[in-house]
Amino acid sequence: MIRFFDLFFSLIGFIILIPLFIVISIIIPISSRGGIFYLQSRVGKGNKDFRLIKFRSMATGADQKGGLTIGMHDPRITRIGRFLRKFKLDELPQLINVLKGDMSLVGPRPEIRKYVDLYTMEQKKILAVRPGITDYASVIYFNENEILGHATDPEKTYIGEIMKAKIYLNMQFIDHPTIKNYFLILGKTLHRLAGYGRREQ
Repeated sequence: MIRFFDLFFSLIGFIILIPLFIVISIIIPISSRGGIFYLQSRVGKGNKDFRLIKFRSMATGADQKGGLTIGMHDPRITRIGRFLRKFKLDELPQLINVLKGDMSLVGPRPEIRKYVDLYTMEQKKILAVRPGITDYASVIYFNENEILGHATDPEKTYIGEIMKAKIYLNMQFIDHPTIKNYFLILGKTLHRLAGYGRREQ
């Protein structure tokens, strides 16, 4: 049933957002040299890698200068990229990942292999389900990049604190993957986005 809702909402969302996709696809290459999309290898269900799709928000080749994004003042982020990231618009192409079956709308955010290799056997349970665009951790750690931006050692903070906390939160949905919790997380995410938008006005 969850897969049905994933397909239904992703398809409807993709169709409705086509005009926005077009506008963003025009602005990105005008504002900075490089492609429109950014593809990154992430770990999905069954511990298998897949290509996560995002709108490019950094300068081309920026991922070779460091892994974690440390706040909106990260020099690798482009001018339009800051706007896309602020309102999570760079995540919209992941609707394609959902339609392809790589991801779900709701599920643990997919990590890069480097961090998954640090998981304990217990933590690897989250690899038994499709990763998602949003989850409990995404709502609570909505400003994760800003937290890392204030950390003395961003990667140490991420691995030692944030990553562990996010996995714990993800387990709540994995242990209770009900339709009710599916819609609850979607609702909390939309509410968080709407609240952030009002605050920025």
